[in-house]
Amino acid sequence: MSTCCNSKHPDHSAQLAKLNRISGQLEGVKKMIHDQRYCVDIMTQLKAVQAATKSVEASILKLHLESCIQDTFNSTNEEDKEAKIEELLTLFKKH
Repeated sequence: MSTCCNSKHPDHSAQLAKLNRISGQLEGVKKMIHDQRYCVDIMTQLKAVQAATKSVEASILKLHLESCIQDTFNSTNEEDKEAKIEELLTLFKKH
């Protein structure tokens, strides 16, 4: 597990309801495939899942920036600041 900030990790539990909805959407897509539904309808639902996932990702990133990153940049430890910058660069390179 990666380290976060000097304080405890932020609470992302507000995202659980959205993730449960996404899980339901994916189950719906699986049913659509099983029922041999029209390709465009399936892809439309997959796009909706992607959009919902991106929304959750953006919310978690926002909280990370507001808590973990801000805590680190309020400290005087330059190594920690460089590590957080590198952590974010690595994260964005994955996409």
